[in-house]
Amino acid sequence: MSYPIFLTLHLFAALIFVGTVFFEVLILEGVRKHVPVDVMRQIERAIGNRARRLMPWVVLVLYGAGIGMAWQHRAALEHPLASSFGLLLTVKILLALSVLAHFITALVSMKRRTMTARRSHFIHRSIFWHMVFIVLLAKGMFYLHW
Repeated sequence: MSYPIFLTLHLFAALIFVGTVFFEVLILEGVRKHVPVDVMRQIERAIGNRARRLMPWVVLVLYGAGIGMAWQHRAALEHPLASSFGLLLTVKILLALSVLAHFITALVSMKRRTMTARRSHFIHRSIFWHMVFIVLLAKGMFYLHW
């Protein structure tokens, strides 16, 4: 597959993934204090059910396309300290792997029914900040040079 196709798939999947995380952290958390607890549980359950069906496919496309793009930059990744691009891409990949670990942890916790509100809140906030830095690194790779 060509790089532009990988890039397009990666960007659309990232929009869905990042958009969902931003919605949950920035919008849903603010709504919580204005909605009765039982209604909020129903909303969260409905959103969670939809996300559990959709997100595994989004993550598969996101990481699959990311691997395809990384393969195109394998020379820079072989010596990440040799260029600003290679270093920033390496950090971006490490953060993306951390997001994947968070995602898998959340799935396992939900499957085992050990997901608590506190754990969910922590995972969402952590992924949110990971995603902020990943987006900044994605842009910085092409504009920051030293």
